[in-house]
Amino acid sequence: MNSILQDMYGHLAWADAEQWRAISNHEVARGDTTIHQRLHHIHLVQRGFMWIIGDRSSEFVFSKPEDFNFDKLKQFAVETHALIHSSISNLTEARLQERIHVPWFPDPPLTISVTEALTQCAMHSQWHRGQNATRLRELGGEPTNLDLIFWIWKNRPVPDWH
Repeated sequence: MNSILQDMYGHLAWADAEQWRAISNHEVARGDTTIHQRLHHIHLVQRGFMWIIGDRSSEFVFSKPEDFNFDKLKQFAVETHALIHSSISNLTEARLQERIHVPWFPDPPLTISVTEALTQCAMHSQWHRGQNATRLRELGGEPTNLDLIFWIWKNRPVPDWH
């Protein structure tokens, strides 16, 4: 996989774990419905993109935020990142260029490359992490700096989910 996508997904995993740590450490944020729903959405969409770049041999499973308490949702996030890692670890350049149909855009149909799908997934996650950072600050918490440049400056740390 090309170095830009590798960095995007190294950062994605680290930033998600850091966001979870900041939210976990703030009791009000842990119980906030808006954050809970958005965290679920982030990881459900990540799973959706791994499904659309995969073999699609089974139906995609849509869960709901209310299916999870906070701790179970964090486990869902950790499992999502394991799925991401297994889904992208052996992608070839040829596969990255292949075109795939995105079923959530039926009219008109959307066909994009695997690279474009992976880029959208990472950018979508970044967008919602920013929303969660704003919400965490509104609730009196202190969000972590999750910028890509900060991750690079810190020598590309690996995610710590504990």
